[in-house]
Amino acid sequence: MTRSIRTPIPIAAALALTLGACAETAEQAPGMDDATSEVADGVFWFNAGTHNAFFVDTDDGVVAFDPISNDAAAGLAASIQGAVPDKPLAAIVYSHSDADHATGAPVLQEAFGGGVPIIAQENALPIILERGDPDLPPPDLTFSDEMTLRFGGRAIELHYLGPSHTDNLLVAFLPEERVAFAVDFVSNDRVGYQSLPGWHFDDFYVALDRLMEIPFETMVFGHGDVGDRGTIERQLAYYADLRDAVQAALDEGLSEEEAMAQVRLDDYAHWGQYEAWFPMNVGAIYRWLAES
Repeated sequence: MTRSIRTPIPIAAALALTLGACAETAEQAPGMDDATSEVADGVFWFNAGTHNAFFVDTDDGVVAFDPISNDAAAGLAASIQGAVPDKPLAAIVYSHSDADHATGAPVLQEAFGGGVPIIAQENALPIILERGDPDLPPPDLTFSDEMTLRFGGRAIELHYLGPSHTDNLLVAFLPEERVAFAVDFVSNDRVGYQSLPGWHFDDFYVALDRLMEIPFETMVFGHGDVGDRGTIERQLAYYADLRDAVQAALDEGLSEEEAMAQVRLDDYAHWGQYEAWFPMNVGAIYRWLAES
């Protein structure tokens, strides 16, 4: 059974209802592989090529975010076991329903000896159920706006900021450590992914503003290196500048193709994927503004 939780609650109570950074990182713990870094005490990110997972050690077990794929989930399990030996897996959290982030939970569960609860924002449930992928099982527990997980005295807040890259993308935040985990709708000094597929405008811009209301200091991304608050401030500036530049192109009467060829934001030319993806970003914003 799945329940939607509308206010922050201790995870123990919720499960009873449902189941009966900056670029520098801390020194790695013994047994950790090169793909795993500790960004705060007991808070880790795991890199699997182009994608990152995130996990948090607590006295009651490990909470893991985004198994990514079957292969990545096996690597994530090994990294967890190397970083925090002899700890059980307490829960798996999906940042959102996209298969390239949420696939692999059964592999991760099996590595720790069986099923553990899966948590996601409520809008992810029907999408995952319709997909019917055994490698991407549906969540056991969902929430609408906010939820606080508590394991061993450690609080992990889950925030839904509204539609952004999808209509079910959550942001995790550890208030004591001031560490957050955000996927896809923001990244570290990189332009948006290709033609911004699945982006919800203009809710996306609202979600960016709401993200800054969370008092994080270190940001772990679903792709790319760890950042900080300044990283997100630069993302906000980029998307604001992009919107303004494309609106100016529309006001000049440029077609979408002309705007994609002519609009430039040279202040961001050094960012990741600028040459490959920036024109596609322009096209996506052009279509949104033209239809508004």
